[in-house]
This record gives sequence, structure tokens and C-alpha cells, in this order.
Amino acid sequence: MDNTIEYYNKNAEQFVQGTLSVDFTATQECFLSKLSVGTCILDFGCGSGRDTKYFLDKGYQVEATDGSAELCKLASEYTGICVKQMLFEELNECEKYDGIWACSSILHLDKRALKDVLKKMVAALKANGVVYTSFKYGDFEGERNGRYFVDFTQETFGEFIREVPELQIEEYWITGDVRPGRGEEKWLNLILRKSDIH
Repeated sequence: MDNTIEYYNKNAEQFVQGTLSVDFTATQECFLSKLSVGTCILDFGCGSGRDTKYFLDKGYQVEATDGSAELCKLASEYTGICVKQMLFEELNECEKYDGIWACSSILHLDKRALKDVLKKMVAALKANGVVYTSFKYGDFEGERNGRYFVDFTQETFGEFIREVPELQIEEYWITGDVRPGRGEEKWLNLILRKSDIH
């Protein structure tokens, strides 16, 4: 994870420029359609702050975090809220959020850490809460271009999520990368729902 955070600290400006202007409305609206207006969202690994700002502008309460100090600074400036610097593993809330937005963020964890973080996300969600998350589509796990990635297909993620029985896959869809020149890259998008296990 250290290399990944280092990467974002070094390339923060460039990363923000590459993601800020991307139109992500369809996915943002799909997530918001699962939530009541004005409810509380955690933007978990918010990067440029693009989605935080979108949700704020739509009238939601948003808290945003990122592991990179540089990205926190830029995202705070862009969104007008204080973005908290923290690692995914440091999430320690209890039934606070109606939704957690983890867009292209928790894919930087290895599988063991990811499982633990998903359990922390479950704890932080209110009953029936919703998660949006996305992973590069495939079966690679390891370092790529200076960052750590774990990729999934719908089958491999379906198997993986069985180890976190409180989260159910409600919807998934596969998209091309929305950034210019990256269309050949595929993404697995997931809506997960916290369910009561009895």
C-alpha cells in the first residue's frame, strides 16, 4: 500500500486532471437511486473529490477520505469540505452511513486486507446500507504501473464476497474505461447491499 500512496502523492495533480472532468453521471445516479435524498455518504478513497462534489451538489451529506495527503489537499480545495487523510484499514465507524462510495479505490488492497476492510465497511453502514465499488476486470493481482491492484470478474468476486456474508451483490455491470484512450480497459462495477444475517 505504501508504494500506491507514494504514487498518488507524486502524481496527484496529474491524476486529478485525468479524472475530474470525466462524466460519471450514470454510475453516480445509479448509486444515488438506492438512497434517500439528504442521507449520509462516505466517499471512501475519494481521489480528486469529483464524486464528493457531485453528491454534495445533489444535497447529500458527504464525508470523504483518502490515503494520499496530496490528494486530500486537492480534493478539499475542490469540494469545499475537509477531506480526511486515512487508510482504508483505519475506518472505525458504527452504523453511520447510508451509503459508501468506493470508486476504483479499495482495488488497491490485497485480498486479505480487502476482506477485513469490507467487514469494516459493513460495520460502518446503517441497516440495509449500500456500497458502490469497482475493480478492473480480470484475474490479475499484484503491482502494476507503480500501484497494487486486485482485479475481479463477476464470478471471482461472487466467490470472494461469500466470506463477507453480510454483503450481497445487488447489481453488477461491466463498463469500458471512461478516460480518453483507455476504452479497451474493462471495469467491474458493483452495488452491494448490507443485509441482516440471522
